[in-house]
Amino acid sequence: MRVDKVDHSKSTTLARDLYEALANGDRQRLGQLLHPQFVGHVTEGLPLGLGGDYRGPDEMRRDFWGKIAKSFAAKAQPSDFRALDDGRLLVQGRYVGEARASGAKLDAEFIHILRFADGQISGLTQLTDSERWAKAVQTDEGVSGLSAVEFSVEGGLATIRMNRPEVHNAIDATMAEALYEVAKRCANDPAIRAVLLLGNGRSFTVGGDLAFLANTKESELPGLLRAMTGPYHDALRTFSRLSVPIVAGVQGAAAGGGLGMMYCADIVVAADNAKIATGFGTLGLSMDGGNSWFLPRLVGMRRAAELYFEDRVLDANEALEWGLVTRVVPVAELQEQALACASRLASGPTRAYGEVRRLYRESLGATLAEQLGAETEALCRTASTADATGAIASFVGKRKPVFSGR
Repeated sequence: MRVDKVDHSKSTTLARDLYEALANGDRQRLGQLLHPQFVGHVTEGLPLGLGGDYRGPDEMRRDFWGKIAKSFAAKAQPSDFRALDDGRLLVQGRYVGEARASGAKLDAEFIHILRFADGQISGLTQLTDSERWAKAVQTDEGVSGLSAVEFSVEGGLATIRMNRPEVHNAIDATMAEALYEVAKRCANDPAIRAVLLLGNGRSFTVGGDLAFLANTKESELPGLLRAMTGPYHDALRTFSRLSVPIVAGVQGAAAGGGLGMMYCADIVVAADNAKIATGFGTLGLSMDGGNSWFLPRLVGMRRAAELYFEDRVLDANEALEWGLVTRVVPVAELQEQALACASRLASGPTRAYGEVRRLYRESLGATLAEQLGAETEALCRTASTADATGAIASFVGKRKPVFSGR
């Protein structure tokens, strides 16, 4: 078999033809596209025993794609085609559809790495969120099921708990997608008036899942990191732009890209056992999670450089001194105090909180004149709210104001 290093346009055309043939169930076209020595490597953990290796186009078509078609009405929708240096093609996209038995929706990101030989596709390596596939075939659960992140809303307070305590809430592709999902729910739910971010177990989050990354081939690592940081950074962008205040309760390790979850918060309550570090340098990596944007603004350029270049690990009191956390409490009191703080904010003047959140964020790129103008406009908007009218009347009448968030 002669391995081809085909040009990008040709490999992209072959890939597009593959997805079209699969969508149309065109067996004849698949036979033309797939090399006789085709090998498929499919994500372990997929339901129905689908994970593993498939050798030959017939086995791939019959035992993988055929079984998927029997259980799912779904299509692979590619969105990005990227040529790799060794001639392979990295394709990113989503599987979209539903399980035939349960009717549960399927929406799972994928990465496909295609290899070529003799003008045909000789191999496909698939990476996808197996948990989303499994959820879809369970008749008692829909697409709303989350396991890597716990999410609840009560009394106007949304509580988000990173839920991989066995690995100190390390962020893998599943958690990244889940965080983006709950961030969107927070942004789209007008009943939410505050958000509480927590980590189950002994740590807030240690950042990226190194064990997951270590099991990835070197040539595939950049594509995997791109796919993981995509939804995670979308989550951080969404959290940072919410019109409601965010409180983070941080215990144990808070590190790497996971620090982005802490940076998004307006109030950070840290346990006295908290340890904060970037940790990227020891891995030979730069950084993600908004570290390069938030750190210089929170602690200054010199201290930001010290954290990264000298691999500093800050304890809770040092983090307080540096301005990374708001206050430090005994670890036994963390959950209670973080919840109390978030609950107070959830009963506050939500519209005013949202305006101030935006003012602070936009001040970083505004002149004084621009900021003064923005303050005037925001002040006038909040003055027209029911909360402001009622609070002013309560102040004059020497009563405690009650805010409705309107």
